Amino acid sequence: MPEDTETTTIRPFLLEAAVFICGALVMSYEIVGARIVAPYLGSSTYIWTSLIGVILGALSLGYWLGGRMADRRPQLRVLSAAIFIAGGLVSLTILVKSVFLGSIARSTLPLELLALFASLTLFAPASVALGFVIPYATKLRLGSLENTGRIVGRLYALSTLGSILGTFAAGFFFIPFVGSTRTLYLIAGALFGLALLISPIIAERRNITALILFAFAVGGSELEAAYLRSVGVVEFDSEYNRIRIIETKDSRTGKAMTAMVIDPFAIQSARFIDSDELVLEYTKFFRLVRHYRPNHRSALMIGGAGYSFPQELLREHPAATIEVVEIDPAMTAAAKAHFRLRPDPRLRIFHEDGRRFINRADAKSYDAVFVDAFGTLFSVPFHLTTVEAVGEIERLLADDGVVIVNIGSALNVPADGFLASTLATYRSVFPFVDVFKVDGDLEAGKVQNLIIVARKAEPELPADPPPQVKPLLANKINTERIRAGQILTDELAPVELFASRAARYR
Repeated sequence: MPEDTETTTIRPFLLEAAVFICGALVMSYEIVGARIVAPYLGSSTYIWTSLIGVILGALSLGYWLGGRMADRRPQLRVLSAAIFIAGGLVSLTILVKSVFLGSIARSTLPLELLALFASLTLFAPASVALGFVIPYATKLRLGSLENTGRIVGRLYALSTLGSILGTFAAGFFFIPFVGSTRTLYLIAGALFGLALLISPIIAERRNITALILFAFAVGGSELEAAYLRSVGVVEFDSEYNRIRIIETKDSRTGKAMTAMVIDPFAIQSARFIDSDELVLEYTKFFRLVRHYRPNHRSALMIGGAGYSFPQELLREHPAATIEVVEIDPAMTAAAKAHFRLRPDPRLRIFHEDGRRFINRADAKSYDAVFVDAFGTLFSVPFHLTTVEAVGEIERLLADDGVVIVNIGSALNVPADGFLASTLATYRSVFPFVDVFKVDGDLEAGKVQNLIIVARKAEPELPADPPPQVKPLLANKINTERIRAGQILTDELAPVELFASRAARYR
């Protein structure tokens, strides 16, 4: 079928630009998709597997549809319409993402199914429309059969180069400096602009519908952000997390506090407005160091967040020093702005991955190591759980040193996989390992904070523990009742599987 009356002199450039831009936008969409899903379902291998698989499948369907349509109606206006529809579908993602993800995150389905469902619903439709572009543009670009190979190769190369650019732009620039939701604005807006550049015909129902969706999506998202700011909520993206700072009240004491949240189901760090007392119960269990290693002088903490316990340690132990490894500089900035973190010569902060730090730190450098890098049930850094990592922690400890680890798990089958395997892993390295329940009244089958204390040697424990420690010791549990788990290794550490099984018991 012959072309409409489009100008053929500028068409090659427009088609190549369309292929390049759509290649960039689809990869940016995928990278941002992981950040959109993370606060609700985590950022585990299951999330990336689902996103990559679903988007590749959607693109394949788009390639097939685009090829069939190109043979029937090779017209620029059809290509423009497909790109416009993609912009509308991205707008729909913006509009429904929070409500949709918030609802499915409360489901008791396995995590892998939730991740797959979220990817299919939110990101597959627009990806199908974006997949339409390459075969359709190829058909329009071909002038004769003589140069088919050269043109097809050129267009696919441009698409791939665009994908590379979109990947780096999203990960290195747009997410940390623009934010995930506003990056979606840019993706949708770029698609609308490209569609109009290819064929400036907008007075059609589908195009008007897409623009209305975009307006509602942007307006609704910005109104929500403005409301949150008006009630004192600070929300922003970093390279690693979507962080929300809120002013609320402690459910136990009713006291006003500032809290840091990176998922919708738990508070990761908190600080009372009018006191330095520890707020979150699990952080109080790090005080067990006063019982197991009362004269500690040098400590390491992996995972800083609000820096509440490191600040208490420095207040309570004037001769002690602590080094904190926090991978996300934005967490430290938030702690300085909202959690009264102040410079202290006895506190050293390192912004890097915890495993990298312990791999290169000097042997026997610390009397105590605290591990609190497990931000959410669904976002466990597996490389800090393995026997290789635990072996490095053991190497860093003095001969009478202690490591105290916070994890989230249940005590009973089938939700106890993470506890059982973590306990087996620590027991393979340390001769003395204890386990404590943070909430002594919570039923064993519920996912909860559990504290693991491991020692290189059996010390002479104080006959009369400090007053703040006595109630913690009462929560020690009999580890003989915990089933035997697998030792986690760098080669095999199925923490995502454990999280999936535990999700329905939180």
